[in-house]
Amino acid sequence: MRNAASLLMLALLIGAGFAANAWLTREMREPGPDATAVRIDIEPGSTVRAVLLKLGASGVLDSPRAVETYLRFHARQPQIKAGRYEIPPRATPEQILRLLESGAVVLEQLTVVEGTTFAQFRRTLEQHPAVRAILRGKSDAQVMIAIGHAAEPPEGRFFPDTYRFAAHTTDVEILKLAYARMQRLLDEAWQSRSADLPIRTSTEALILASLIEKETAQPAERREIAGVFIARLRLGMRLQSDPTVIYGLGEQYDGDIRTRDLTTDTPYNTYTRSGLPPTPIALPGRESVLAAVHPTETGALYFVATGDGSGAHHFSKTLEEHNEAVKRYLARLRQGSSKPAGGS
Repeated sequence: MRNAASLLMLALLIGAGFAANAWLTREMREPGPDATAVRIDIEPGSTVRAVLLKLGASGVLDSPRAVETYLRFHARQPQIKAGRYEIPPRATPEQILRLLESGAVVLEQLTVVEGTTFAQFRRTLEQHPAVRAILRGKSDAQVMIAIGHAAEPPEGRFFPDTYRFAAHTTDVEILKLAYARMQRLLDEAWQSRSADLPIRTSTEALILASLIEKETAQPAERREIAGVFIARLRLGMRLQSDPTVIYGLGEQYDGDIRTRDLTTDTPYNTYTRSGLPPTPIALPGRESVLAAVHPTETGALYFVATGDGSGAHHFSKTLEEHNEAVKRYLARLRQGSSKPAGGS
């Protein structure tokens, strides 16, 4: 009788175990309660229990305790990766666990516009809610040390692009990536440069590219503007680029360039100084970098905005022709058909 009772008890326990497992398995495959996608942050070092409780509190799990019991019953130890996840609507507990183990985190986005300055890039990083800004308050020199390029001026050295990254990525990581992309582009462009350019280094090419970037928003004009600057460098003419004056003014620039600004000397004033400025004046895009090393030389030495609202420029080979183009531009300004634009 005792053996029979023991066998009966064992059978009941086994049956109960099978029933419990069947119920827990159904729970793991049961669609979740939330009909909308939910984003959740998993912090580094979070325990499985803590993650399950957080999922329950977020409304994507009906029974965190049942899921934990299932995992113990099957001796599963999920390797959950930290990050921000988007839980699909009605996702089952099994689907959620697989997502968290895959590391398929939500990718955030940050766009750096061509022609942005390094200071503006830094502000964009500091203001992005998904970026961990550990360089806040650091000087530019300290930033360059942090990314492994000590004593290098930062302006122009970072590629303007749209960057996708996991939440809580540091500003250091994004800056390193942007620096590497620009360096790769610059190296490739310099290796394929046109012969006999009056620029001696890839850094000078980057400086020239930044001027081209700030002078025009018209892709078709970039190489022609590069050609004007190259021709002037060959002849020893000053570049007379308004964006360099603006950059040299820094915070003193109020939106208008006056005669005194053109005649007040700064290291960046290409009206008062010959040659290229000492550093880039912005972050140039790919096409401007390529234009700097593959200019289209037409014999033009001058350009000025047409003033027709298109953002295009008129290119001239002689000063007389240029002066006439400037008169037409100023006449259009007086008629209120456009805003002032740069020229050379």
